[in-house]
Amino acid sequence: MLKNELEVSLQKATSLKEKPDQEKLGFGQYFTDHMFVMKWNRERGWHDAVIKPYGDFTFDPAALVFHYGQAIFEGLKAYRGHDGSILMFRPLDNLKRLNTSAIRMCMPRIPAEKVLQAMKGLVYLDREWIPDREGAALYIRPTMVATEPHLGIRPSENYLFYIIKSPVGAYYAEGFSPTRIYVEDTYVRTCP
Repeated sequence: MLKNELEVSLQKATSLKEKPDQEKLGFGQYFTDHMFVMKWNRERGWHDAVIKPYGDFTFDPAALVFHYGQAIFEGLKAYRGHDGSILMFRPLDNLKRLNTSAIRMCMPRIPAEKVLQAMKGLVYLDREWIPDREGAALYIRPTMVATEPHLGIRPSENYLFYIIKSPVGAYYAEGFSPTRIYVEDTYVRTCP
């Protein structure tokens, strides 16, 4: 069930992290000051949406995500425009693709338009983390995991959706030089 009401509360970090050297970002090594989190269960749908300081989660060791891998994620980037503006490439399409994965994995769909507004607020809140160096960006990772403690194989009754962000440079050690890759044309990255 997809509930339309999504109220997002804000808890600002009281102390901010030191920003990394933009020349040494690598990929996924540093994380911004804030993240977006919301919970889902059958009775309430999506609830407890909050932008809060980046931090750890605590999960039961029997959480379904650990035993049957019921998790999905996407990835997109925010860039600095030449005029200093913040740019994201088709973020709503990215969230819709996440919903396609959710359906395939028997997980609840997120309210994509409302999550997009929260994502924009989250990126703006941590805008100082967006690199201004050519080729660098703020990587945005929306993720959903099954949190119900249950060892039987079935869809979870509880989920956690979150968005974290990381300033990134080149993904590969070769930097932004061309990289040799194998292109697969038979298999896709999600379940059928």
